[in-house]
Amino acid sequence: AELEDLDRRHLFRSMQRGDIHDRVVIVRGQGCTVWDARGNELLDAAGGGVWHSPLGHGRPEMAEAAARQIGELEYFTSLLEFSNDQAIRLAARIARLAPEGIERVFFTSGGSESVETAIKAARLYHHRRGDTDRTWILSRHYSFHGAAYGSGTATGFPPMQDGVGPNLPHVEKLSPPYPYRAADLYGDQDPTDFLLAELERTIHRIGPGNIAAMIGEPVMAGGGVLTPPADYWPRVRQLLREHGILLIADEVVTAYGRTGAWFDSAVRGMEPDMITMAKGIAGGYAPLGATLMTDEVADTLLDTGGFFHGYTFQGHPVACALGLATIDIIEKENLIGQAHRIEDWFRTGLAPATELPTVGDLRVVGSLAALELVADRTTREPLGWTPVEQVAFEVRRAHGVIARPYGHMLVLAPPLVIGEQEAARAAEAVVEVVSRLSPDGTIAAR
Repeated sequence: AELEDLDRRHLFRSMQRGDIHDRVVIVRGQGCTVWDARGNELLDAAGGGVWHSPLGHGRPEMAEAAARQIGELEYFTSLLEFSNDQAIRLAARIARLAPEGIERVFFTSGGSESVETAIKAARLYHHRRGDTDRTWILSRHYSFHGAAYGSGTATGFPPMQDGVGPNLPHVEKLSPPYPYRAADLYGDQDPTDFLLAELERTIHRIGPGNIAAMIGEPVMAGGGVLTPPADYWPRVRQLLREHGILLIADEVVTAYGRTGAWFDSAVRGMEPDMITMAKGIAGGYAPLGATLMTDEVADTLLDTGGFFHGYTFQGHPVACALGLATIDIIEKENLIGQAHRIEDWFRTGLAPATELPTVGDLRVVGSLAALELVADRTTREPLGWTPVEQVAFEVRRAHGVIARPYGHMLVLAPPLVIGEQEAARAAEAVVEVVSRLSPDGTIAAR
């Protein structure tokens, strides 16, 4: 109770609202289980709450890796000629795992910084090549690219931009690939044909010589695990290339096994010029992110005046040591393959939900799952945000399972170490609570 009161009095947290009075203070974790300050045991089916923590909680080998590095070197700058051995080794490991052609790694402290770096690098790349009018960034509605100034403007949710004054200029948002709502969004057209025609019209309206880059998640986690048609990204890539527009793959969520591959952009045929990543890169054990680039992009920046940009904690040796340990664990325990097993478990366990009156769609990709909750299955009217938050609250209260409300979606993204029984427990908890959810947003008592 004391910690909860101190939280209310002093801690200003992410996505906080004045009407959220409940507090859950997590103090300990082991595997996929966490405990709050009141001693309640909870199953973490949301990956630390935010598509995070692929290795699970409380791993002694990660504590040992951090302690060893702190004993050697806790920090030194990566400015100008300086570097450190852990950052160098991690950059080389990531380059070997990355899609073909991606060779350079610029470390950051998280996803928002990674996207900020990519936007700045894309604009500067064209400027240094003499294309000084190429300042526009293309993004998509329902995307999530961060909460900083540039990354927050690229994010496709209006509450991220509303009321904060002028946003980053020259950002244009496009329609997303959204199969469940295809009839409303695309009419009778093939979804990819519609989206490519919209992209081409947008390019010509803004002017091909004015656009620096397009940024997109291979699978749109923030939009509710939206998977594009198989021909979407290859055709987008071809069109952008024809107009000299860079492609940034935002893999902050999808990289490092979330969808069953080291990098999902390679599976989708994106062939990106840059990749942004964070969340899983250090296993959730330290703040770390990265912006990956091709040699062409990096060398253009470096050889024509340098990249006057950086962060104090970029390439932090302790975080990078944890990053190396993370790769070792993922490889040793085949957590990439585990993501495919989790997909099977969730498809089976959540299948009964598709018959419920408030469930419009179920989407599962690797260890990511989303239930799209609706007030009417015929009209597909979305359920309000508040009822979905109440569903997540009830899943935790009644079953001790942490799921995440995300707009009118309820999403799961557990650590990749989750077992079959734990996955079944999470799915059963979600189905049981949603079975008590009425289209008016009320939840019946058990």
